Amino acid sequence: MAPGRWPRLPRVLLFAALLGPATAFFSSAGEPRSSVRVLCGSNWSLVLQGQWMLEFYAPWCPACQQIESTWESFAKESEHLGITVGKVDVTQEPGLSGRFFVTTLPTIYHANDGVFRRYRGSRTLEDLQGYILERKWEAVEPVAGWKSPSSIMMHGMAGLFHFSGWIRQIHNYLTGTLGVHVWVSYAIFILATLLIGLFLGLILVLISDCLCPTSSKHEAETPEEAVPKGSEEGTEPEEPTELPVDDAEETAEGKDLSEGEDAANSSAEDSEEDLALGKESGEEETEELSEQPLAESETESSVRQRRSQVAEREL
Repeated sequence: MAPGRWPRLPRVLLFAALLGPATAFFSSAGEPRSSVRVLCGSNWSLVLQGQWMLEFYAPWCPACQQIESTWESFAKESEHLGITVGKVDVTQEPGLSGRFFVTTLPTIYHANDGVFRRYRGSRTLEDLQGYILERKWEAVEPVAGWKSPSSIMMHGMAGLFHFSGWIRQIHNYLTGTLGVHVWVSYAIFILATLLIGLFLGLILVLISDCLCPTSSKHEAETPEEAVPKGSEEGTEPEEPTELPVDDAEETAEGKDLSEGEDAANSSAEDSEEDLALGKESGEEETEELSEQPLAESETESSVRQRRSQVAEREL
């Protein structure tokens, strides 16, 4: 090894140590620093304070790429306008896109102390600045309370969109990394959905049984379990009372008298019915005699005899 090489090594290391920060400083100074505030799921609540203009975009969206430079210029003028300009990448933050219910790209929202309004104007720099300077946002109807990003419903929507993004990542991992066929991945998700549904249904049934237990409709009662009704209500069963001898005789005589009266009444009713039947039969016979033509051989005496017989029957 040459004797003059060792002293040169510390000089080279010192030069490299000084050159590294210098190149990093010049490279960072050469690139323009973005004035747009990037929001994610952890710091999105910043838009609830102050005045904001927020853009939802995707890197693959052509319309989003067209207004990228305009949005950067608008963010540079944000200090003079008294607002904060932000953006959200929906491909990286599906939960925020669900919270704001983003269905088209790009989507721009104006926020003023937690009150959100959808911007539907032109996307030129002049129109964006005029929207803030002329306070045109005051004429726009704000988003309904139940659709506000801070509402409970939008919290659930954010969780749903975040869950869908997680499923998409699993699908990409199965098909891309593991090389599983697409239809096999679909079948796995379908089977998992069915199993989860069955498991949740079983849990709901168990919870309902614990909260509202059902008793059997037909319970078999044994002779030992059968209890008199009086004892269940707390009262003692009544014992048969014994009457004195005099009272028993009086009750027996009263029964005999009542039975005799009943028999007399029944016989009187029978006699009245017989008289009524006799009258009816006599009237029928008189009607028959009046209706039937008299024969030439019958005399008036025979007719009088019949009528007298009918009168006797009536009596």
